[in-house]
Amino acid sequence: MSNKQPRISIGLPVYNGENFLQKTLDSILNQTFEDFELIISDNASIDKTEKICREHADKDRRIRYYRNEQNLGASQNFNRVFHLSRGEYFKWAAHDDVLAPTFLEKCIQVLDSDFSIVLCYPKTKVIDRKGDFFDSDELYIKLTNANVRLNTDSPKPSRRFRDVACFPHSCYPIFGVIRKSILKNTPLIARYAGSDRVLLARLSLLGRFYEFPEYLLFLRRHSQQSVNINSRSMHLYNIWHDPVKQGKITFPYWKLFIEYLMAINQVSLNWQEKIACYLQIRHWLPDNWKFLRRDLLVVALQILEKVYSGLNDTKLDWFPQKQLAKFILQISIILYRRLHKEELFLPNISENGLVFGRYPKLGQKNVVNLNNTEQEIIFDVSTKIGNDTYFGS
Repeated sequence: MSNKQPRISIGLPVYNGENFLQKTLDSILNQTFEDFELIISDNASIDKTEKICREHADKDRRIRYYRNEQNLGASQNFNRVFHLSRGEYFKWAAHDDVLAPTFLEKCIQVLDSDFSIVLCYPKTKVIDRKGDFFDSDELYIKLTNANVRLNTDSPKPSRRFRDVACFPHSCYPIFGVIRKSILKNTPLIARYAGSDRVLLARLSLLGRFYEFPEYLLFLRRHSQQSVNINSRSMHLYNIWHDPVKQGKITFPYWKLFIEYLMAINQVSLNWQEKIACYLQIRHWLPDNWKFLRRDLLVVALQILEKVYSGLNDTKLDWFPQKQLAKFILQISIILYRRLHKEELFLPNISENGLVFGRYPKLGQKNVVNLNNTEQEIIFDVSTKIGNDTYFGS
């Protein structure tokens, strides 16, 4: 490892990345811009990740490899690579994505030439497990491949904030090159689902973004991605970001709403722009009101499940617990159907530490292996109480 300060630090947080890590490392180490350091933080992987990283570190002095004794959760691991960085610029790298050889060169040229730009990212395409271009009707893929045009180069902070915070996109600019002097004044990737989008919103208030008009970043879509957790439940995605949240009541969308307001409140802007930013939230609320309402319904469902489990686990002869448990179950089914009207059958109310296979149980630790999203939760098509069976349809 050289003591010379590199121009850019690349931070690569990883957990069990053996399937794609080799190709990602090769694409980073083969950059035409060579003045960088690569910081790898291994989140206590149990596969061949450590072996792959150490072999590469032995061959290339630009690599600094660190291994956590225990899994810190995604947010802490993402932030650790930043805190270990020394470069003027910083870039997060996913362990499964691929960079074109000129990625760093092109982005750094833009940042060097215009100090009003705080983040530079290229056009992006989705690839599959084999590295072939991937196209489908899935929202994540459509939003990436369509290369949604965000107005992040506007001179007005309120316009930039509106597009990043309120309009749909797959958040891929977070893997661009960022000025470290600007990034260090933010909370980085905080310990809640959607914090990467909030970070982009905060950065948009601090300066302009620039999208380089070439496809230089290729996001790999596969079954082990964290976005698969998000597609099941923002509550599970919350735990992926911060395992401490297991077994606790959370309000993921209310948290996002509050964080956007705090981002505006904490930034130094003239009063006209600050008011304009607050007014932009009106674009966010209509599309997310149903999710704010869902947060409340999920908490009610979690509490009902806690009471239901308690009734089934205790034996009180003088208390009509079986009848009360049935009543609670029926209320839970009504709530669940309001959340997921498209589902005909219901799994068991408590299955593998989850409520109806989707939401974490209160007070339950280590309920599901969130780092292995290929794990299948086995659903029954009925919900049972004692010897009775109540079908979800």
